[in-house]
Amino acid sequence: MAPASAHHQFESVPSAAVRRRLSSTVPSKQRPNVTSTFASLTPMWAGIAGSPINNNQQYEIAISVHDSVYSTDFSSTVISFTPGNLDKTGKEIEQHVLETLRKFSTEHLCKFLGAGVTLPLLKETPNLCTRLWLDLDIVPIVFNIKPFHTDSATRPNVKHRISSTTGSYVPSGAETPTMYVESSHLSDNSQLPEGVSGRLPIQRTLDEQADSAARKCIMYFGPGNNPRLSIGPRNQVTVDAAGKIHLLDDIDEYKKTVGAGTWGAVTKLADELREKKVKIGFFSSTPQGGGVALMRHALIRFLSALDVDAAWYVGYVPNPSPSVFRTTKNNHNILQGVAPPELRLTQEAKDNFDAWILKNGLRWTAEGGPLAPGGVDIAFIDDPQMPGLIPLIRKVRPELPIIYRSHIEIRSDLVHVPGSPQEEVWKYLWNNIQLADLFISHPVSKFVPSDVPVEKLALLGAATDWLDGLNKDLDPWCPLPYLQSRDSQFYMGEFRSLCAKEKMTELQWPQRDYIVQVARFDPAKGIPNVIDSYAKFRRMLRAKAKDLDEDEHPQLLICGHGAVDDPDASIIYDQVMQLIATDEYVEFTQDIVVMRLPPSDQLLNALMANSRIALQLSTREGFEVKVSEAVHAGKPIVACRTGGIPLQIEHGKSGYLTAPGDNTAVAEHLFNLHTDEGLYRRVSEYAKTHVSDEVGTVGNAAAWLYLAVMYHRGIKIKPNGAWLNDMLRAETGEAYVQGEPKLPRGGLDIQG
Repeated sequence: MAPASAHHQFESVPSAAVRRRLSSTVPSKQRPNVTSTFASLTPMWAGIAGSPINNNQQYEIAISVHDSVYSTDFSSTVISFTPGNLDKTGKEIEQHVLETLRKFSTEHLCKFLGAGVTLPLLKETPNLCTRLWLDLDIVPIVFNIKPFHTDSATRPNVKHRISSTTGSYVPSGAETPTMYVESSHLSDNSQLPEGVSGRLPIQRTLDEQADSAARKCIMYFGPGNNPRLSIGPRNQVTVDAAGKIHLLDDIDEYKKTVGAGTWGAVTKLADELREKKVKIGFFSSTPQGGGVALMRHALIRFLSALDVDAAWYVGYVPNPSPSVFRTTKNNHNILQGVAPPELRLTQEAKDNFDAWILKNGLRWTAEGGPLAPGGVDIAFIDDPQMPGLIPLIRKVRPELPIIYRSHIEIRSDLVHVPGSPQEEVWKYLWNNIQLADLFISHPVSKFVPSDVPVEKLALLGAATDWLDGLNKDLDPWCPLPYLQSRDSQFYMGEFRSLCAKEKMTELQWPQRDYIVQVARFDPAKGIPNVIDSYAKFRRMLRAKAKDLDEDEHPQLLICGHGAVDDPDASIIYDQVMQLIATDEYVEFTQDIVVMRLPPSDQLLNALMANSRIALQLSTREGFEVKVSEAVHAGKPIVACRTGGIPLQIEHGKSGYLTAPGDNTAVAEHLFNLHTDEGLYRRVSEYAKTHVSDEVGTVGNAAAWLYLAVMYHRGIKIKPNGAWLNDMLRAETGEAYVQGEPKLPRGGLDIQG
């Protein structure tokens, strides 16, 4: 790279005293070089603009720094430029921007959360946004900042603000007009050739463009400095702010996360869908908070990168209904068998639920809607909240292929008990679900009632995304060699602040290790077993590892964020707090941290990445992909043999499986992993390298692409209980190779 010349350097000076104070350490017997405090990093935003100068011989890069209130600093650098050479110029711009932001954040002890990137700059360095996201954990948002000042095209014509005589008012919806000034106002225009207008556009300098990008970027962040959720017309979830947020422009990053067979299958299927212009629609309940929402955000992002026409619609926005929330949660608990036996699905609840789903459905089946004629070519319906859509679709478009996806456990042993709550709920749901062309279930024994015809039954696990905020590697660079990553420090510091705000016990990390269970506060997540297992483990350490001081015993963290349709979370949280205050566990209260978290993926990522051991002690479960996330992060996990959890853990290799409620066995595994460093390292290393493509976004997307391809060809598949991943690999000619990790196929008895 040719040397860059500083056109204008950053001028703000960081405080040496604050830096010294936040970098201090205290002597520790076990960890003498561990920081004594969490780095308190200031959230900041950036605007980045660029433009060729000097007859395309050089390229100027401007970076504006903003603290969400004021523009605090600015720099401008000139590098050599070769027009049309994206590889050379793009890499040089990438390197300069990353180095500049990294250096600034190091010197000023700040954390850049978002960056506005101008479209002309992105055209010269197409992968800049990808690198900002993956390397610096910065959310990049792209704006078409024009090089000339423009007037507002949408401001209302309010007389006391805008005089109509000025000519500045333009009807809403018109192209934003360029502002002009008479050249005579600037300089002598007597030398202008005849016929040339004396009106000139007012130039917007590069520093103004960068500052504009920074200010626009901040508008996309909401409470807790998280990117705002974006909902478009007809309740469409406009993922990544309708494409303005560019997390992953480089599709090769997705390719690196899977094997050649999976990638080959995906590209073949996507090519056919693009060529035939097939439109895919997903319909679910909530846009944020639950596992389905996480998967759909990641899926739509990936399908957009593949240029596949896919859209996602939700029911709870803008028509949230507390009574519907309660009904859907009750149905969920009843089907899993964790609800009180007296809880029933009443006729009033059914009527309210039917009215709510009809209101949403009519919006989607109306002219121009996704389910109206000319809309999507295949519809995927998620979970027991949305089956009421199916008969409505059948009336409007009887030929449309409809796939129902069940994400939860359905107690098939209880739904066939006459008069049981489970039978009532299942009959109500099945009355609608049976009209679908296909029923997709998690690959777990006894998850599907015998009413479902086996020829309509297909199997597919849940998925997570290895490149989103939940799982990507946080920046390994840090300002001091003994500190954890800067990004990790920031999120752990944020967590510490959240604990202080709620007067909750704080983690003493990094001086002490901790054990974590990440899960919703749900009656099926086994949280009482987590607390009891931890207490047994601590007592075991006292009895068998007397050389360890109490402050060398790990703490326990129970955390998760909830969904908007989950009214049980507060109830379960209160029960947990009451439990740890009982005589049985009160001695460990100061080492147990229980937190409901805001919707920040990176916060959960940091908490999992910095933990010592993970738990997942669910008593009833669907698939619970948090298990695969822990395994992928190299965290030894102790979990229960429930739902799809055993499919994700190789007992004794990537973790340990126990019977639900066998808390003594859990405590023993925790003891062995904590006290035997060799065992811990073996399990951790094995876990990192043995995760199936099926539980990642790319492998999961292949299944949806396969179904869209087959049904658009007019083929109504009959899976007979087969795994969709096996079917799509066979259809695309991408056979599994020796040693390729995949979920175990044997020993399943799906229907009961």
